[in-house]
Amino acid sequence: MFKNITKYCKESYNELVHKTTWPSPSELTNSAVVVLFASLLIALVVFVMDFVFQNVMEFIYP
Repeated sequence: MFKNITKYCKESYNELVHKTTWPSPSELTNSAVVVLFASLLIALVVFVMDFVFQNVMEFIYP
C-alpha cells in the first residue's frame, strides 16, 4: 500500500515539474485583469437587472 502512495507522489511531482507549463508573471497578470473586468461587468449587469426589477415591482405594487 505504501509503495502505491510513494509511486503516486513521485509521479505527481514528476508531472508538476517536467510536464506542466506554468504561465509567466505577465500572462498571469493579464489573466487576472481579464477575470477582474469580467467579474465587474457581470456584477454591473446583475445590479442593473435588480434595479430595473425593483422599480417595475414598485410601479406594479405601490
